[in-house]
Amino acid sequence: MLSTGESRAARFGFIISKQVGTAVVRNTVRRRLKAVCAEALARVPEGTDVVIRALPASATASYADLSADVHRCLGRLARVSE
Repeated sequence: MLSTGESRAARFGFIISKQVGTAVVRNTVRRRLKAVCAEALARVPEGTDVVIRALPASATASYADLSADVHRCLGRLARVSE
């Protein structure tokens, strides 16, 4: 997570390699992560850039598991940046 100090909404980027699975699986993971990040947008400071790298285990993870992981990491990074 990087705060740029700009006056704009937070941005999220996703890295989902072919090791995660086929194109269908990668796109499913990306769509789930986008939905999780849309929910978490209010918790992320303005002007912040967040990059999420999906590991191969994310292919079999449920939406709840992905959500818990993203929220846990965002919470940890928020504590570090304080």
